[in-house]
Amino acid sequence: MSDPRKTVLITGCSTGIGRALALEFHRHGLRVFATARNPESLKDLAAMGMETLALDVNSSSDIDDAVKAVDSLAGGLDILVNNAGFIAMGPLAEIPLDRVRLQFETNVVAVLAMIQAFVPSMIRKRGGRIVNIGSVSGVLPSPFAGAYCASKSAVHALSDVLRAELSPFNISVITVQPGGIESELGNTAHKGIPEAKDGGSFYSAIASAIEDRALASQTKATPTLVFAEKLVPQLLEEKPARLIRLGHQSFLLPLIRYALPTSWRDRLLRKKFSLDRLNNPERAQIP
Repeated sequence: MSDPRKTVLITGCSTGIGRALALEFHRHGLRVFATARNPESLKDLAAMGMETLALDVNSSSDIDDAVKAVDSLAGGLDILVNNAGFIAMGPLAEIPLDRVRLQFETNVVAVLAMIQAFVPSMIRKRGGRIVNIGSVSGVLPSPFAGAYCASKSAVHALSDVLRAELSPFNISVITVQPGGIESELGNTAHKGIPEAKDGGSFYSAIASAIEDRALASQTKATPTLVFAEKLVPQLLEEKPARLIRLGHQSFLLPLIRYALPTSWRDRLLRKKFSLDRLNNPERAQIP
């Protein structure tokens, strides 16, 4: 799979994991199509010899244009990496539904749209690989990140079904579940939770805990280049693993999910995110 004629397209390459993966695939000699909503952010990648495309994964016309470009320039795609996404934070009882819809449109529906768009060319080439970037947060859902965790759980479920459905066409589906990885997503997630900070939330008394959850993935986070250096060789193996976990706490969180009884896990999460403080009406500061 290290043949330089092999092509890989990666979504969300402006920063973070997507950019690191583009650099690492390029280093391994593959023909890289690096994509982002803002192609200006990819100028340095283009200067290295990568193909760059403007691609908003929520735009059907952008997706169609990307397929046409890859077919025209490379005769089809060998590896599709669905990486683009964002994080909507906040208590599920209060988070604006438009943000939840955007969360699922970007992290789930767009992933399937990309797959549906590129699978025909993979079938014509008699094989390919689809890499879906999920998250250990989709294995162990946590308070104040419910929408994001649910979207990643959905990605895992889609991957499981696609792996079976596409196997007759020699198309492999690989689910990657990163732990804490250095990312702009993590650093900007807290911007979507103003209600708690402004006192207009039932959770205002623990607003700091909500913000801590938004930034949690960046504590002792694995550098993106280290993550990519470990991941890409695994993706290029002749028979890659169906599930790959890498990064800070990528094994601890699934262990908690499957090893602890539900009641213990709930108690641990309530304590971790200060929810027990709301049991006291005076401290809860109900608006």
